[in-house]
Amino acid sequence: MSYETPSCAYCPPTIRACRQGEGDTRGPGFCPSKVDDAGVEAAGRIYQDPFVREVARASALVESEGYCRWTRVEEIVALAKRLGFRKLGIATCISFVDLARTLSAILESHGFEVASVACKNGGVPKEALGVADAEKIRPGTYEAMCNPISQAELLNRAGCEFNIVLGLCVGHDSLFFRHSQGLATTLVAKDRVLAHNPVGALQLADTYYARVWGPDRPAKLPAQPVEGRR
Repeated sequence: MSYETPSCAYCPPTIRACRQGEGDTRGPGFCPSKVDDAGVEAAGRIYQDPFVREVARASALVESEGYCRWTRVEEIVALAKRLGFRKLGIATCISFVDLARTLSAILESHGFEVASVACKNGGVPKEALGVADAEKIRPGTYEAMCNPISQAELLNRAGCEFNIVLGLCVGHDSLFFRHSQGLATTLVAKDRVLAHNPVGALQLADTYYARVWGPDRPAKLPAQPVEGRR
């Protein structure tokens, strides 16, 4: 079979060649180094940027030092310290403000300056986006739109070097990442159905949450990509 794009999702667990270093005789035909070696090389050149290289190096050190020992909160603190950041930002869902208060206090206890902005800041009605009353969560009531671009802009203006996303909605988090000038990471990925543990839908995709599948659900997950699924 001729592969055109990387398909790492279908790599058998007994192979995972990149853990030992991909090569001509190692790994499936859909390995990134086989289908787009130029892309791998282009990415490698970006790591020569001093800031990018230092972030990548610090991240690797935090990974090894805290592996299976540190919570993600501790990892965030450790990375921010290693990179010498002083001003951190929190982009929080309005429903997570109480948790944002705890997070802000934790970060401040480590000597950081912290700015935080909730998603509903500005109180802009959803009608400004063209959302009809019938399309609201609660029709007939005032509903402020989530405002992730404003969250990013306000944290940019506050001089935040490292921003932490706390429960932003799907899509809103995407806009925040796109407009954040500082590095950004996710502490909580919102999933109200699964108590903010979205991986549960994948782990239970064949049982309790089989509804996640579309009409073209395969009878069995292939070990390698099949035609039309590259």
